[in-house]
Amino acid sequence: MILVTGGTGLVGSHLLYKLVSNDASIRAIYRRAHKLESVKKVFAYYTDEVETLFNKIEWIESNINDIPSLELAFTNITRVYHCAAFISFEPNKYKELRKINIKGTANIVNLSISNNIEKLCYISSIAAIGHEPHQDTLITEKTEWNPEADNSVYAITKYGAEMEVWRGTQEGLDAIIVNPGIILGPGFWNNGGSGSLFKQIHKGLKYYPKGTSAYIDVWDVVDIMFSLMTSDIKNERYILIAENLPFKTFQDKVAKALHVNPPKKVATSFLLAIAWRLDWLSSALFGKRRKLSKQMVNSISSKTVFDNSKLKRDLDFNFTPIDVSITKVSNYYLEDIKKLK
Repeated sequence: MILVTGGTGLVGSHLLYKLVSNDASIRAIYRRAHKLESVKKVFAYYTDEVETLFNKIEWIESNINDIPSLELAFTNITRVYHCAAFISFEPNKYKELRKINIKGTANIVNLSISNNIEKLCYISSIAAIGHEPHQDTLITEKTEWNPEADNSVYAITKYGAEMEVWRGTQEGLDAIIVNPGIILGPGFWNNGGSGSLFKQIHKGLKYYPKGTSAYIDVWDVVDIMFSLMTSDIKNERYILIAENLPFKTFQDKVAKALHVNPPKKVATSFLLAIAWRLDWLSSALFGKRRKLSKQMVNSISSKTVFDNSKLKRDLDFNFTPIDVSITKVSNYYLEDIKKLK
């Protein structure tokens, strides 16, 4: 039986759809019952047999820091896809990020070892990969993490989680780590991920940052995870990106697919420096949630280029063009907002 953590998220819900479509025996963890509707919503994009497929999954209420319920979840499990994570770039969320991303992953690793799990797949992020001093140098799986750099709290905790997985491999656990870029997929328009980017662009953005990032289709992520888990490959990590694109190019493409005007003004370093300080002040004075941090500004203002050649070589994988992904996700978004009118 396969265990999936984070099954109610973007990657987890798409992974569950793939697994049930392949008649796998699956158990999935959920924290809140209302989140299960997110899974059904994703299934509905791809099939009319939503309830039939959904009911093939054995759901168990738990979280990755609840050891007693986790121990029950691991009963008769042979393989684990660990997709659960807390995604936030707010500096004041550091303790919560550590608890979920690092401590929670340590719990999954420990139970995988004690239950003789055949293989673990951990979904990390390109945020947990080091950066090259020269912006045109390709970042690979071997690029070293610099703990002295001004890393975001999210990046620090995802890197810490990876260390727990590598620790597990030293104790006999076979594992795979995947480091996807920004994952493009439908259904999660309000959760701060790529879906919210589509929503913001549709509503209208005035500014675009001058940096770059890397993108990948959610189905590519799921297919790669599945292929790696069913292969003989073990104790390796892979950068999962289809294309490196400037934020302006990405936003222009999404705006075109959504039939709206793209942002016209560049968010200069000076403007962003003022913005993150005002954001900090607003949080300090009025308790508002942080929307922009110094580290986030540095990230969206920087050029980084990631190398996907290791994955291409080892799996002979052809990535979905980002134009195709943008068109698909945009169409799903437009369909969803029509239903709300």
